[in-house]
Amino acid sequence: MSAPILTFVTGNANKLREVSTILGDMIPLTNRALDLPELQGTLEEITLDKARRAAEAIGGPVIVEDTCLCFNALNGLPGPYVKWFMKELGHVGLNNMLAAYEDKSAQAVCTFGYCKGPGEPAILFEGRTNGKIVPARGPPVFGWDAIFEHEGKTFAEMDKEHKNSISHRFKAIEKLKAWLKENHPHA
Repeated sequence: MSAPILTFVTGNANKLREVSTILGDMIPLTNRALDLPELQGTLEEITLDKARRAAEAIGGPVIVEDTCLCFNALNGLPGPYVKWFMKELGHVGLNNMLAAYEDKSAQAVCTFGYCKGPGEPAILFEGRTNGKIVPARGPPVFGWDAIFEHEGKTFAEMDKEHKNSISHRFKAIEKLKAWLKENHPHA
């Protein structure tokens, strides 16, 4: 079998599993965990920078992913910093951030960055899913899935097949897949 031609830069086994499932057999995919410094800025700035740094480190085509949880009452925060908020505050702390607000609506945002290789420009593919923040329900094993409700269930309560057909990640990957079919060899 020939070597994979596209590297998904992630050390998160759950993200790798979801992306591989949604991409299917379309393109050979491998993964590699890299500890890349993350720029502070907008989701777009962070993902573009991460894609360029990853392509430089890998020496070839890469995809990177950045996920945000944007609380509408907080003008989009915690946004791209949700990973750190989740680590320090957990599900209860994220809910408590909205305690003073009636508006519990939120957006799950996923942005994939593709970069062909070192020195090449990066391209972004974004997906958004509207929902609301609720007390944790379902298995608390994948980030903030247990507190993000869409269609009456949290992502953690949904079966994986259904979640993978409606999520922010799915929407971003569908855009990435369409672009890869047109622009990437072997797709």
